Amino acid sequence: MKPADILIALMVAIIWGLAFVASRIALDEFSPELMTAMRFTIAAVPCLFIPKPKIAWSLLIAISFTLFLGQFLSQAYGIAHGVPVGLTSVVVQSQALFTIGFAALAFGERPTLAQTLGIVIAAVGLLMICGTVGYDFSVAAFGVLMISPISFAAGNLLLRGARTVPMFDLFAWLCLTAAVPLFVLALIANGPVPTWTALTHMSLTGLVCLLVIGAISTSIAYWLWGRLLRDYPAAQVVPFALLVPFVGSAASSVVFGERFGPLRLAGMLTVVGGIAVMVLAKRPQPLPKAA
Repeated sequence: MKPADILIALMVAIIWGLAFVASRIALDEFSPELMTAMRFTIAAVPCLFIPKPKIAWSLLIAISFTLFLGQFLSQAYGIAHGVPVGLTSVVVQSQALFTIGFAALAFGERPTLAQTLGIVIAAVGLLMICGTVGYDFSVAAFGVLMISPISFAAGNLLLRGARTVPMFDLFAWLCLTAAVPLFVLALIANGPVPTWTALTHMSLTGLVCLLVIGAISTSIAYWLWGRLLRDYPAAQVVPFALLVPFVGSAASSVVFGERFGPLRLAGMLTVVGGIAVMVLAKRPQPLPKAA
């Protein structure tokens, strides 16, 4: 990779890690539904200037509801109900485990021995984390959070059907497709008056956090990441995503004073280690077709 693109990959990982902190701060003012809706509304602004990409509405909605709506709404809910930011950033990255598993089921992409080992390691790490659940946050909050990596993984696979369309255009319209139902959900869950009050009385801090997670983390960072994946093999780009949980955990420790007990810390490191093994392993080979 060119030095400039390496810096871009590092910058994206840092932005995504810090976005977890910005989300936690924004959730002090907004409900999970409203914050997620605002995130995608801001990121969907380019739709005013670019036409819908040539992709079926059914596929566009499916990708949007998994890769964006499902992933980020469950993240926001988990954080709002007490799941620490650093732990959240690690759990979300376990999407690599589910992506490989779903690819094996849906496309016959048999994981290599190294990837299988990585899956086992990451699964053990998740079980270790599960052993710490119920003390500082509820089992229900953690259960909802686990929807995030599963939705992320499903969205990754659905995204394969849109490889031929411009990434920036696609992500903008994915955001718009997610924002509309999220606003409806916010109105139903919170009521019209509280929703309007939250929007009209937001603080400068809340506005800045929304701009960070909407314009920078969602719109710009995803576009840059898509460009890197277009120009380089995934094996060169994806490992930079391993920095996200470390950035998120470090930032949460500094901003919120988040601390991890021995078992939870060991579980988080085990998950990241398993993800590293999966990501750095050779690409799986498709199963041979039956005669």
